[in-house]
Amino acid sequence: MTAPGTPIAVITGASSGIGAATARQLAAAGYRVVLTARRKDRIEELAAEINEAGHQATAYALDVTDRTAVDEFATAFQTLAVLVNNAGGALGADPVATGDPADWRQMYEVNVIGTLHMTQALLPALTASGDGTVVVLSSTAGHSTYEGGAGYVVAKNGARVLAETLRLEIVGTPVRVIEIAPGMVKTDEFATTRFRGDTEKAAKVYAGVTEPLTADDVADTITWACTRPPHVNIDLLVVRPRAQASNTKVHRDL
Repeated sequence: MTAPGTPIAVITGASSGIGAATARQLAAAGYRVVLTARRKDRIEELAAEINEAGHQATAYALDVTDRTAVDEFATAFQTLAVLVNNAGGALGADPVATGDPADWRQMYEVNVIGTLHMTQALLPALTASGDGTVVVLSSTAGHSTYEGGAGYVVAKNGARVLAETLRLEIVGTPVRVIEIAPGMVKTDEFATTRFRGDTEKAAKVYAGVTEPLTADDVADTITWACTRPPHVNIDLLVVRPRAQASNTKVHRDL
């Protein structure tokens, strides 16, 4: 799976959005990228695109909530430079009083347990590299709550605390832990998935915001953090569009 001397980066949730953009940018930065997601066709197409551009990419269909599959995947790596825990997402925008526990459970499984599975399984290879990096994609939702977002806020708080705790526990080892917390990012699928395909509701999230963040903006941030000198750890980087001062304060031209 690897070429000697080429650092390897594993990206979860690489089939679209921030994950796909990160795969492209890390590949351009000189990493051999391993693309994981459940949608095999999507990551195979992206891997072909990256390889055709003269970089190195491999696709591997994987559900991060399946620990057996994750452990099997991890056997392919003796050393690993970067793990980007990007797989996640939101479901619904219901208040606590009426939120669906199944939605909460699914969000927690992907955003937190999936990150735990991948990090546990690949931490030995990251350590063996002598210069490993774990990236956890949290969200500004993990730092400040908002009405109608409690299930997602809980999940992203879990991801945030996982990163903070891991950093404390592995200090002194050659592995960095970086948390990237994006604010309002407009991608093809995030809001549409959250509202179960209701494109009208999804569009309202970004209504009047002329320049929300793009997937490429966040990927650029991830790539920058990963390519700092080995002794430099970007503990936390919060990135929002200029129009967004907080989760509940957004300038809209309406």
